[in-house]
Amino acid sequence: MQPAPVTKYRPFPPVNLSHRQWPSRTLSQAPIWCSVDLRDGNQALAQPMSVAEKLEYFEMLVRIGFKEIEVGFPSASLTEFEFCRLLIEEKRIPDDVAIQILCQSREELITRSIEAMCGAKNAIFHLYNSTSPSQRKHVFNATRADIVKIATQGTQWVKEYSRPLIAAGTRMRYEYSPESFTSTELDFALEICEAVTDVWQPTREEKIILNLPATVEYATPNVHADQIEWMCTHLSRRDRSIISLHTHNDRGTGIAATELALLGGADRVEGTLFGNGERTGNVDIVTVALNLYTHGIHPGLDFTNINEIREVYERCTRLEVPPRQPYAGELVFTAFSGSHQDAIKKSWSVQKPDQPWDVLYIPVDPADVGRSYKAIIRINSQSGKGGVAYVLEHEFGFSLPKLMHKEIGRIINDVADAKGTELSPAEIHEVFRREYLERPLPDIVLRDFKTTEHNNVVKCEGQLELRDGALHLISGEGNGPINAFVHALGKKSPDLVPQFEVLSYAEHSLGKGSEARAVSYIHIKTARGQSLFGAGIDTNIELASIKAIVSALNRSLAKK
Repeated sequence: MQPAPVTKYRPFPPVNLSHRQWPSRTLSQAPIWCSVDLRDGNQALAQPMSVAEKLEYFEMLVRIGFKEIEVGFPSASLTEFEFCRLLIEEKRIPDDVAIQILCQSREELITRSIEAMCGAKNAIFHLYNSTSPSQRKHVFNATRADIVKIATQGTQWVKEYSRPLIAAGTRMRYEYSPESFTSTELDFALEICEAVTDVWQPTREEKIILNLPATVEYATPNVHADQIEWMCTHLSRRDRSIISLHTHNDRGTGIAATELALLGGADRVEGTLFGNGERTGNVDIVTVALNLYTHGIHPGLDFTNINEIREVYERCTRLEVPPRQPYAGELVFTAFSGSHQDAIKKSWSVQKPDQPWDVLYIPVDPADVGRSYKAIIRINSQSGKGGVAYVLEHEFGFSLPKLMHKEIGRIINDVADAKGTELSPAEIHEVFRREYLERPLPDIVLRDFKTTEHNNVVKCEGQLELRDGALHLISGEGNGPINAFVHALGKKSPDLVPQFEVLSYAEHSLGKGSEARAVSYIHIKTARGQSLFGAGIDTNIELASIKAIVSALNRSLAKK
């Protein structure tokens, strides 16, 4: 990098727009969407899609709900031409979907493109030429008048050569792009768009599409919004024009620039799924659309099965959706932070189906985009008690008492810290099972237990195998099985069975129907001041609680 002061680069000039309106506007409806995945996105791939892959991708775009799809550059190669013909001849295009093709302003390319579109019911011819000062100087060595002539002559050719197509029943619409719009002088961008419109002569029913691309993103998003609002307010036939955006992401603000430009008055957005495209990519239509959805505006696109969409995208493009990509990334509905996990768990537990979505840290219900709740909280050494409890409850059905959350959270964190990586739900469950339910080499093993009741007094009898290796018969009485068992254990030597009191007891069913079992949680405090939990599972609720006491005692002896 150049040391300060930086003289190699210069700030982008602001737009003289003294009474800008876009900052005080809010979005209230979705724009017209046009996918350019099969053209702009495809040309950016190291290995472009095959015809079969493009066809699968096209059909996915139709299922999502795109009504305008740029399918290629048919005058550029035989593959592009044949794909366009395949869609038309095999009647793959729904009547309400328009295929769009891209073409430079050259007569032979225009005629070839028209040939590719023959038989289409609904088509958009997209013509472009470069307009910026640098393009005029370094690429074309042309004046402003020369560049306007290229655009108007190309428009005239499209109008002339498309007449037989229209006569045969094709609804032909026209789109013009002053390529490199954002680095073109605004007065010249307006001049060339007006000149093209003069030639095309759009109506209010069949408007011209004026696509104003940020071919390279040079400025902050507010400047792009100013540029779009300036054009919208200066066009003489705004009511006969659809203002379209085509935002690239060179500064990493393509989404913000698109949203602000929509506030600036634009009607239409061209982009790709997940932002694929040249250099840093095009605007990500998935994110822009779902941003609208989270504000209560249906985007008109269906991302209910976003996992399936991502799978097709990754397979056909050989690109990967980053794990932190909004809405679709593997980790976007995942919290590792303990405080975040706790907040998610608490806010989710009170979320009502008929109320506006208000779950902390998660701006959209994952179920709305086909994501699973199971992956929302994942555990590593930074995680907290709420996240561990959430996993155990939602993955395995263990609804732990609140006071137990801290204990199990600490145990899981120690394991994750020692391992140095994230723990899977299965690993969390295994730690819980070995700690509470099936401890290896326990000091106390319950071999037998039964109760009888007489005159509201419960008597228990049982058999324990203790760490001295011997079998010990026990008996005791109390006002219930737990109380009787505690009294029976109190008769044993403290060296074999710690003295303790029961602080709390909780239980619930685990599973449903004939396969249901009971799980009990017992909180004890030993004479040495240890406060800890035990857990037990059995088809008999009484035995589940007795096993929970044994679990707690074994944990106490292990700590001793």
